[in-house]
Amino acid sequence: MKIFRILPIVVALGPVGAWLCGSSALGAPPAKPLPSIVLVHGAFADGSSWDRVVPLLQAKGYSVVALHEPLTSLAEDVAAARRAIDEQPGDVVLVGHSYGGAVITEAGNDPKVKSLVYVAAFGPDANESINDQGRGKPAPAWASSLRVDKGGFGWLPLNTVIHDFAQDLPETEASLLAVKQGSINMKSFDEKIKTAAWHSRPVWYVRTSQDHMIDPEAQTAIAKRLRATVTSIPTSHVAMLSEPQEVAAVIMKAAAASRPVIAQR
Repeated sequence: MKIFRILPIVVALGPVGAWLCGSSALGAPPAKPLPSIVLVHGAFADGSSWDRVVPLLQAKGYSVVALHEPLTSLAEDVAAARRAIDEQPGDVVLVGHSYGGAVITEAGNDPKVKSLVYVAAFGPDANESINDQGRGKPAPAWASSLRVDKGGFGWLPLNTVIHDFAQDLPETEASLLAVKQGSINMKSFDEKIKTAAWHSRPVWYVRTSQDHMIDPEAQTAIAKRLRATVTSIPTSHVAMLSEPQEVAAVIMKAAAASRPVIAQR
C-alpha cells in the first residue's frame, strides 16, 4: 500500500520527485576516508608515550600507529617511520614529540604525508641537526644529569624524569616513564636533516609552557620558523600524557585540513 501512496507524489513532482526519492533510497555519498595517524615518540621514551592519545583518536574512527623507534640513529628512526607510513592505505598525519620532531621532519617528505604535528618538538631545517638548533645557547639545567654509557647511549635518571621531564604527572607515573624509557644514541642529536618536510606541508605545533626540557621560548621560535598553527598548553614536556585531549584535538585539526598538492616520488 505504501508504494501506491508514494507513486502519485513522484509523478506529480516529475524528475525532481524521482531524484528526491532516489537519493533517499541510495543514501548520502560515502564519506571521504579519514587519514591514518602515525605517532613518533621522543628521546628517553617509547611508543607508550601516546597511550592516552591513541584511544581518543580511535574513538573518532582514525587508524593509529604508535611507533617504537630503535633510537640507534636518526637515520634508522626515520627509516622506521617511513616503514610505518608505507603500511598505511592512504593519507597520513605524522606527529612527533620532542626529538621525534626531527624524525618527522625527514620522514614527512613521503608523498602520503598530508600534514605534520610537532608536540614540544624540534624542527631542524635542511643541513641542520637538533644540536645545531641549540648551538650558542646555555644548556638546560637537566642536561647535566644526563647519563651516557660507554657505547654512547644516553638516558635520564629517575629524579630528572620526576622533576623535569614529567613534573605534572603523579610521581608513580613519572617513575614508570623512567623505567620504560629507551636510551638513545647521542650521535642522533648531531645528524643533519636532508630535506625538511615542513617547507611543503601544513604544520601544527603544541607548545608546552611549563616545559623544563625544551625552553617554551625556544618552542615559540621553532613554531614561528615552521609557520605553524600554535596551541599553547600549560604542561610539562609530556603534554600527550598530562593533557591528552588537548593534544588529540590538535592532531584532529591537522587531519581535517585540506591536503596540499605534493609531487609524487
